[in-house]
Amino acid sequence: MRYAARTPADLLPPEKIVTMSGLEFMQGILNGEIAGAPIAETLGFDLHEVEEGRVRFSGEPAFGVLNPSGTVHGGWYGALLDSALGCAVMTMVPQGSVYTTLEYKVNITRALRLGTVVDCVAVVDHAGRSTGVAHAEIRGREDGKLYATGSTTCIIMKIA
Repeated sequence: MRYAARTPADLLPPEKIVTMSGLEFMQGILNGEIAGAPIAETLGFDLHEVEEGRVRFSGEPAFGVLNPSGTVHGGWYGALLDSALGCAVMTMVPQGSVYTTLEYKVNITRALRLGTVVDCVAVVDHAGRSTGVAHAEIRGREDGKLYATGSTTCIIMKIA
């Protein structure tokens, strides 16, 4: 795992966020210069690639995210997809702005089992002045199987 925030003081304050573009912010997280989201460490996934309009997260679900039947809880898929989708949109956000998720959709296509390493690639379809739209897939790293897809609409807002 990359540098993850341990306390609220570890998070970059808004007055610093507005000094960089969304792409610069995401590259800072990738390079370990800016603390990543604590939820990623908690749930066992991490940012691995950042480029304009595209990110890749990788993860491996641990015992703590299983449901009673021994498969991965749907919330794990949702958290991974929401993180990747939002971060992809963030790469398109201009300096002085941020995003927040307005809505997202998850389609689980097969059950994930403990120990399955996955990659989640999210790509931006549209980034305008006030909204961003993206889609993503979760695929097994070794088997290449599709485990879930997702899409989002985000609000882009000026904070400067």
